[in-house]
Amino acid sequence: MALRGDRVEFFTDISFNMSEVASRGVIVVQSTAGSGAAMDDALNVAKLPAVQNADVQSGVALGLLLNDVVNIDQTRQHLNQHKDETMINTKCTLLRKGTVVTDSISGSVTAGEKAYYTLTGKLIGAATYAGLTADKQSAQIGRFLTTKDTDGFAKVEINIV
Repeated sequence: MALRGDRVEFFTDISFNMSEVASRGVIVVQSTAGSGAAMDDALNVAKLPAVQNADVQSGVALGLLLNDVVNIDQTRQHLNQHKDETMINTKCTLLRKGTVVTDSISGSVTAGEKAYYTLTGKLIGAATYAGLTADKQSAQIGRFLTTKDTDGFAKVEINIV
């Protein structure tokens, strides 16, 4: 999965640790939360929706992941700064409000269609969403601004407040 460089980041959040390997461009949900500001608290944990629970509705969407989260042996290999990698159980950057061009999309989408997310954190359109059972349906997290191109990328507005 990937994000293209064409993006506008109005509001990002760096207060959550990502506790598993994930690719940028997916929606993550809250697993646990610390008290107060809890900026350096390891209790502020984000996870993919499927890991949180089989019920998408139980997870609170935190944002769209802007980093690749990896689990590598750093005594043998460095993080790839060009890919904006971060290690598991460290801070990750989440987009709460803005626009991105991503290929983390399941199914077909149309411009202007509401955006939701699946158990894997991929984005889906309203037509695909309507076919899901109630326990697999999520809250709206934005709106598609374009259809998919030939490479499977579409521009989406994220608005999680």
